[in-house]
Amino acid sequence: MLIETLDTARDLGRLKEILGVMVRHGFGDTVRRLGLADKLERAGQALHRPHAADLARIEPPVQVRLALEELGPTFVKFGQILAGRADLFGPEFITELEKLHSQVPAVPFEALRPQLREDLGGEPEAVFAWFDTVPLAAASIAQVHRARLHDGTEVIVKIRRPGIADTIAADLRLLQRLAALAEAELPALKPYHPQQLVREFARSLRRELDLAGECRQAERIAANLQTLPWITVPRVYWHHTSERVNVQDFIAGTPGGALDALTPEAGFNRTVLAQRGAQAVLKMIVQDGVFHADPHPGNVFYLPGNQIAFIDFGMVGRLSQRRRDELLQLLLGLVEQQPQAVADVLLDWTGDGPGTQLGQLETEIEAFVDQYHGVPLAQLSLGQMLADVTAILREHHLGLPSDLALLIKAFISLEGMGRNLDPGFHMASEALPLLQQVVKARYQPKAVATRTWQTLRRTLATVEQLPDDISRLLRNARRGHLQVGIELAHLKRVGDQIDRSANRLAMALVIAALIIGSSIVMTVKGGPTLFGLPAFGFLGFFGAVVCGLWLVRAIWRSSHHRDDEA
Repeated sequence: MLIETLDTARDLGRLKEILGVMVRHGFGDTVRRLGLADKLERAGQALHRPHAADLARIEPPVQVRLALEELGPTFVKFGQILAGRADLFGPEFITELEKLHSQVPAVPFEALRPQLREDLGGEPEAVFAWFDTVPLAAASIAQVHRARLHDGTEVIVKIRRPGIADTIAADLRLLQRLAALAEAELPALKPYHPQQLVREFARSLRRELDLAGECRQAERIAANLQTLPWITVPRVYWHHTSERVNVQDFIAGTPGGALDALTPEAGFNRTVLAQRGAQAVLKMIVQDGVFHADPHPGNVFYLPGNQIAFIDFGMVGRLSQRRRDELLQLLLGLVEQQPQAVADVLLDWTGDGPGTQLGQLETEIEAFVDQYHGVPLAQLSLGQMLADVTAILREHHLGLPSDLALLIKAFISLEGMGRNLDPGFHMASEALPLLQQVVKARYQPKAVATRTWQTLRRTLATVEQLPDDISRLLRNARRGHLQVGIELAHLKRVGDQIDRSANRLAMALVIAALIIGSSIVMTVKGGPTLFGLPAFGFLGFFGAVVCGLWLVRAIWRSSHHRDDEA
């Protein structure tokens, strides 16, 4: 049904390109099981199938990475999102997906100039005192140029690639349809929730396309971190900022990956840097509920005086108050070795899908946490503990909500950065005081009174609406308008099978009619002849043979397909 509902011929061409890449990288069987190869051939498109021996030497995770890289910006971004889903994919896939990068050849500046002129309201050389036409960095969605304001301030100008929004929109349409088809036709993919993953990815990517939205997120986080004077977030220049371009302060510091430059002679204390970075990210997560979701070394700069600058707020995570309360319970349970608390939170997060053995899952989680009983706090690796917990969930085919998967990815990245700065860094030691402080603040009389009043107000509103809801329900029942929604899995597939069976039955009746009619015509003398036989009778028998061969082929292909699925 995917090909029949494509919006444009361009989408059909892009679909052929996507499926061709999948086939070249060893996923031809998946394409065949989805039924797309045959449909493309009927649409006049053909897929080149490589020799299987060339693919056997490449491991599946590598094939996935290479395919995503070949498919372009949308799929590279999708792979980067999947790299944070350790609850769904094993370490071998995560390792390969983390190798995906957005560094691509820069767009020639003259190709950017018309769009930039429109967004800035003038030529960049006139808007800025100085503008460097050679890009400082280039990624799949945007590229960055250095510039200088007329007051002498050094800034960066981030420019969205022309036409990238239309390219991504077309790819997202295809991804959404492919995900729906995969979830319906490939039961093995259902635990990965393909449609949900694509929806979350689409929301994230659309936010990243809005460069002004990125700046709003940066300013919100900067306001939350004002109490930490050693944290810097680039200032935004709104009179030059729009959806397709933003202008921010240029950060002249030591990149997060240049660890060799962080020496005492240069004025850096790596232990202090690790502690301050951890405090900042923990505050964003635990207290503020809005956090930089991708704190890797490329998005961090170290400044003189052991200050830290965060850049690139295109990927930001958000946690509701309820989620933060659950997170507090989980982290305290891990740090203070309380297995029942950890198990309760994880079961609330993942739910109990069909086939889930809750008793076994709870036992495994409790055994996992209990193994750290008596281990000194300074020896706990909080990031590794979270990674191990997600591995347990993955074995039970349970996925975390997307906001929590993003959070765990940020935790693991943060602890890795801290250990690189200072081998003696321990996330648990940094986290425990803040967690205890937040818990203590939560149970202050004023905070308890506020939550009680909010709960009471919601309860009263529900009680106030209850008579109207009951009255509406009874009125609909009296009128016979009461509806009950029942979701039947695979109902569409059953309908398709009935439709195919009816078509074959109709064809069999046509064949029978042709045979009987032709037999009657054969007994009638006179009329035109063909090969010495009555022409109409001969043509009728010939048509019956052709239709019969088609029917036999259709039945054989259907049974062969069922055998493959079994």
